Amino acid sequence: MQVRVLGPLEVLIDGRRLDLGGQRQQIVLAVLALETGQVVPVGRLAEALYGDDPPSTARSQVQICVSALRRLLPDAIVTRAQGYQLRLPAGSLDLAAFTDLAARARTDPSLHRAALGLWRGPALDGLDSRVLRAAAGRLEERRISLHEDCAEWELELGHHRDLVPELIELVARHPLRERLRGQLMLALYRSGRQAEALEVYRQARRALIEELGLEPGPGLRQLEQSILTSAADLDAPAAPGNVPCLLPTDIADFTGRAEQAAAIGGRLAAAGPAVPVVVVAGPPGIGKTTLAVHVAHRAAARFPDGQLFADLHGWGPRRADPAQVLERFLRTLGVSGTAMPETLEERAETYRSLLSGRRMLIVLDNAAQESQVLPLLPGTPSSAVLVTSRVRLAGLPGATHLDVGVLDPAHSRELLARIAGPDRVEREPEAVDRLAHLCGYLPLALRIAGARLSARRHWTVAHLVGRLEDEARRLDELSHSGMAIRGGMSLTYDSLRPPARQLFRRLAILEVPSFSGWVSAALLDRPVTDAQDILDDLVEARLIEVTGGPRYRFHDLIRVFARERLAAEEPAAEQRAALRRFLESLLFLAEAARRGVYGGGHMLISSDAELRPLPGLPPDPTLSWLEREDQTLVAGIAQAAAAGLSDLCWSLAVTGVTLFELRFRLDDWRESNRTATAAVQRAGNLRGQAAMHYSTGSLFIVEQRLDEARRHLEAAERMFGEIGDEKGQALAIRNIALTERIRGDLPSATARYERALGIFRRGGHLGEAAYTLHNLARARMEEGDPAEALRILPEALAMSRDTGSRRVEAQVLHRIGEAHLHLADPRAAAGAFSEALAVARDIRDRVGEAYTLHGLGVAHLRAGDPAAAGPVLRAALSLARGADERLIEALVSLSLGELALTTAEPAGAHLRRALELFRGIGVPKYEEQALSLLDSAAKVRR
Repeated sequence: MQVRVLGPLEVLIDGRRLDLGGQRQQIVLAVLALETGQVVPVGRLAEALYGDDPPSTARSQVQICVSALRRLLPDAIVTRAQGYQLRLPAGSLDLAAFTDLAARARTDPSLHRAALGLWRGPALDGLDSRVLRAAAGRLEERRISLHEDCAEWELELGHHRDLVPELIELVARHPLRERLRGQLMLALYRSGRQAEALEVYRQARRALIEELGLEPGPGLRQLEQSILTSAADLDAPAAPGNVPCLLPTDIADFTGRAEQAAAIGGRLAAAGPAVPVVVVAGPPGIGKTTLAVHVAHRAAARFPDGQLFADLHGWGPRRADPAQVLERFLRTLGVSGTAMPETLEERAETYRSLLSGRRMLIVLDNAAQESQVLPLLPGTPSSAVLVTSRVRLAGLPGATHLDVGVLDPAHSRELLARIAGPDRVEREPEAVDRLAHLCGYLPLALRIAGARLSARRHWTVAHLVGRLEDEARRLDELSHSGMAIRGGMSLTYDSLRPPARQLFRRLAILEVPSFSGWVSAALLDRPVTDAQDILDDLVEARLIEVTGGPRYRFHDLIRVFARERLAAEEPAAEQRAALRRFLESLLFLAEAARRGVYGGGHMLISSDAELRPLPGLPPDPTLSWLEREDQTLVAGIAQAAAAGLSDLCWSLAVTGVTLFELRFRLDDWRESNRTATAAVQRAGNLRGQAAMHYSTGSLFIVEQRLDEARRHLEAAERMFGEIGDEKGQALAIRNIALTERIRGDLPSATARYERALGIFRRGGHLGEAAYTLHNLARARMEEGDPAEALRILPEALAMSRDTGSRRVEAQVLHRIGEAHLHLADPRAAAGAFSEALAVARDIRDRVGEAYTLHGLGVAHLRAGDPAAAGPVLRAALSLARGADERLIEALVSLSLGELALTTAEPAGAHLRRALELFRGIGVPKYEEQALSLLDSAAKVRR
């Protein structure tokens, strides 16, 4: 968000101007903006609206204005005891930026122009308010004073001819400012226009006498006398004998980068014991050279002895030799051909000697390594060096490094408007936004797109967007009159060593927005440490970006280029082999994370897919690792399906359920199931089809779609039986039992649990046996035999701990707590629930935590401690709603209703919600409990 008061009041969101409503709303916002961060009393706002005679409704009118503004600017306006406060993010208010730049300009006069450039016209122009007119007058005084300071500085630098038009305009707007009159007189005199300078004095005298009845001050009178006598002290500063300026032309449509430009300029001007060196780094096409040249022109006045420029061609086939660059610099500095030293060392010594004590700016563009730059550094700190490179050049001692990224959407639109014309941008705003996105917000791509539109006035923006949508042609389309995206990328790519080029190509295989470093090891079939070094080469060359984590990603256009190289240089068989290695490594890591939650065993359902370990990988991945890789996992499932790797596809989908279920990512679970189901059906993969029926049935249980769940689980049981997979059969049987238990068919559920348990025991699947035992125990409790449940559960707890299955351990502890509740021992129940809660929180099982908090709250309630039960149950309800888990929400609502009855508080809302949820899920037993408690609540009301 940008708030602008230095001109007509404006608020921009992502570069788009908001409609701020009528005058009153704008006046209120303007007053708040002028005092951003301060509390503005309501009375002051009323005064701004109505002057000294506010109506009786003034306070309510202010409130109406603030309310309307809050709808436009959510969270920006805060109510305080005496009034309102506007809170803006840093860098959002143009007045704050102006104040900062003006203060810094006292020590760095090159910032004057940056500060003045923030003004778009008279401050708060068009707002009819006495308070604001007074404030605007004060701001205008600051502006004109800064103009005077800027003119003073530029006159000292000998820029008198350039200043004349600007000073004429300023004097016309401020005819009584004697300092401005004097500056205009001096600029005209130094430009050889003595008569005009004296006429300015005569006009000043007439204006002062007519307006104020005063003669000009002594300074202006003395200046007139000096001009009449051509005093020597009025002459312009003498120009040095040899002042080279090799800078390329500045870019007229330079856009954005204001903060970075100011930072570079400030560093170049900083005094210190060493030569100021700034390295501007970024990928090809990002605008490094444009930024450097722009800053160099702005800073040129601080380096009156000249500016040198050299393109070092660091990524081209003919990289510039420092000795050749020094020869050109020395000739520019006056060294004749016969006096030119022969060796690099001698030339560097002569160069440093000539620059000693001189104030020169050296711009070295497109450096590839430190060895190109070091011989070109001056020897004394009076000069400064600005370097651009695709790498950081960390070996340059004392250098300041600045990384340049893409433009934001607002500045991208602004750049397109400047090149293609504002009318076209305004006519097709949505197409312009899409064009900027397809250009990846890369300045060079935006320039090319803008230039193509400018050259083809009959094209609409949407037409160019349509051409760029075809990724296969996008880089071809981004070419115009010698400007091209592909060329810069090709130079960088060609400069890489072969393993880095190979990794760059193969990373384009991935269909993920970002990726971790281990991926490079799988794609290259190398140890992790070796592959990481190669990946770092790509980062250093700015072909890959580093994000948080760390994770890595392509810029969109660089990804397109990588895919071109992949298609051109990698045989299809090698591409497929690299993809398979990536998927097998992903499966290996995901399965390792699953074991961390569920304990030992190979997979929930046995698979023929290969698990590929990665040599040199750090310790086993955790569930948190799997969370960070969620997009990689989902994309991997889709890529395995597209490549016809059905075993890998369904194995990844089944293993991913660990994440999807624990973190309640049902959309990912659902989409992965659909993708994998289609893949195994196309391949005729019976085991995969059985596994996906099992996974889909499990998902439907979580969603409480019990009829659909049972259909899929019965299909899974049948298909596992057909292929002779007893473990898969037992898994399906166990989940069918769960649907029966939820529905209240306890005898059938118990029989199925015992059947599944027998299969697990025979096969040695202790983790699955533990999970089945605890479900069987719950069924026994619901049959009215909690003692039998308590007899079963210790074995389940031991099994879960032996196999390292933390999640099953938490669930068994939860069942033990329930058994103690059924046996009327709430103290023992609370102890078991507390243990379960610790495990659930440790593995970050939010749904499990909700169930356990519910049990703990009920234990407190049964122990006669409603004060302890209330906070625990409310926390459980919050977790249940956050996870959208209807069954636990219903159970907690039921218990909150019971708590309300205990404390003589209204219970109806909780109980009606519980009844609604139980009916929607289809669990008659709990419906009856809710109805019974509702009846009790009705009797209490009567």
